Amino acid sequence: MQEHADVSQPRLYREDSWGPHFARLRREDPVHFHPESPFGPYWSITRYADINKVELDPTTFSSASELGGIQITDQPQGEELPNFIRMDPPRHTAQRKTVAPIVAPSNLANMEGLIRQRTAQVLDGLPRGETFDWADRVSTELTAMMLATLFDFPQADRRKLTFWSDVAICNIEAEDAIVRTNEARMAELKNMAETMAALWQERVAKPPTFDLISMMAHSEATKNMPTREFIGNFALLIVGGNDTTRNSMSSGLMAMLDNPREVEKVKADPGLMPSLVSETIRWATPVIHMRRTARKDCELGGKQIRAGDKVVMWYVSGNRDETAIDEPERFVVGRPKARHHLSFGAGIHRCVGDRLAEMQIRILWEELLKRDLEIEVVAPPVRLYSNFIRGIRSLPVRIRN
Repeated sequence: MQEHADVSQPRLYREDSWGPHFARLRREDPVHFHPESPFGPYWSITRYADINKVELDPTTFSSASELGGIQITDQPQGEELPNFIRMDPPRHTAQRKTVAPIVAPSNLANMEGLIRQRTAQVLDGLPRGETFDWADRVSTELTAMMLATLFDFPQADRRKLTFWSDVAICNIEAEDAIVRTNEARMAELKNMAETMAALWQERVAKPPTFDLISMMAHSEATKNMPTREFIGNFALLIVGGNDTTRNSMSSGLMAMLDNPREVEKVKADPGLMPSLVSETIRWATPVIHMRRTARKDCELGGKQIRAGDKVVMWYVSGNRDETAIDEPERFVVGRPKARHHLSFGAGIHRCVGDRLAEMQIRILWEELLKRDLEIEVVAPPVRLYSNFIRGIRSLPVRIRN
């Protein structure tokens, strides 16, 4: 029998050709051991139910930075950047609790008007009848403004946040890599840390306010972080608050343009908007995988996993799992249990900003449908060379009316 492809190859995601490889793994060997890859041996977990089992058992399957962290790529030894997603309880729990209030329902309600105002401004400022980059002018712009608000970071410098996000997740092997070496990456992330440290010192000297920097500066769990942990947590918040939402906004636009009947459903029944939002996020699956390391010998899907093994949960595969989701290869508004996708993860590491992401995308789609713009994609998207973030670097579009 033909061997299974090494699904860790970043080119599969740049080419958007990963689907058939995962379909075959789900069908023939859903918990599959790859003895060789550029990232060492690893297990591929490809079905929805098995991914959930790993997510919901952090005692067996660890996220700890010292064991390798959350990506199939091991962090360079001695240069680990721990952060709360690369920690197990209890430290994970204490640090996560520090930042969680910023996305509490009451605060989201306070932010909705501002997000809508900015979204309307961005859409109304788009050129008509000429090609522009949706990924830059809409997806990146909206998420950069939101991220600057969450940090109370100067809005005029908001694209620095996007740049640091790109640096943090960049694959240095890519031909269009924004940085070419780990040393260059660390140098840029140290610049980021210095900028954030200056804002941190300002916030420490003042009473606590409701922004992420002030919240961390005044919390027992985070106020005395070592330098690498400081860099790691800011990189996590920047990537988490920006990359995932912006890529859903670009991928979602393409899905809506390809599936006009589904959009018509929402126009006829605005009550379906939450379903459109969830389907957008499932379809986009902006985080391709999360990795864990087995702390002890265990069994999963009939396979024996050994302590120290690298276990990779492929969210892109789980979100297309025929055994868990009806017609997963179709973009369907109004599907049952629309929020039951894996794009936010599950368990203790479920995305802390999931409701904010949903709100940003909902408002964008509401404002877009209200304007009834005729948008066409004029060239194929340029996708990120990455096995971690399913990113869209550019999406050339034109508004016809």
